[in-house]
Amino acid sequence: MTQITEILNHNTAFVENKEYETFISGKFPEKKVVVLTCMDTRLTELLPRAMNMRNGDAKILKTAGAVISSPFGSIMRSILVALYELQAEEVIVVGHYECGMASLNAGHIMGQMRERGVSDEVLATLEHSGVQLGQWFKGVENETEGVMHSVDMIANHPLMPAGVPVHGMLIDPKTGKLELIEDGYERLRGKAHSTPDTP
Repeated sequence: MTQITEILNHNTAFVENKEYETFISGKFPEKKVVVLTCMDTRLTELLPRAMNMRNGDAKILKTAGAVISSPFGSIMRSILVALYELQAEEVIVVGHYECGMASLNAGHIMGQMRERGVSDEVLATLEHSGVQLGQWFKGVENETEGVMHSVDMIANHPLMPAGVPVHGMLIDPKTGKLELIEDGYERLRGKAHSTPDTP
């Protein structure tokens, strides 16, 4: 039995047994937050439980390492849509310890691409077209740096609405323990104090 067949068979029973009823919620996040986290498999159920988030509580976005690679890519667009259109009022970036992005090696990935059939000609064409694959697949120095990179990109984005707190956290993928590394409320208070009075 293929993976897709197994999924579809399960889904048929899921719908027939009305198991979906416990997940019914609205499209707006009850807790008014957007959570950007890593795609790590250990966080699929652990992170929402550790944060006391149930279905319908938050908009949850996932990307490798919880790292935003482009200020005008799909992750940043999704955050802005959540804030402007879907009633979210805060952003929480949650990275995790033992993250693969902290040890990501662009050269190794490109070697894997070659082994799986991507030709040197294709890689060279992309490089000559301005796609810097080495930079695109670059990891981060450590998990804290990855979270702070995303927090800073979000908080300083030119399209961010004023007054939105952007928090940074790290989660232990074994225990679910959260560590606050950037308090978005403090950052906003700091900005308020550093803004010169206007006449």
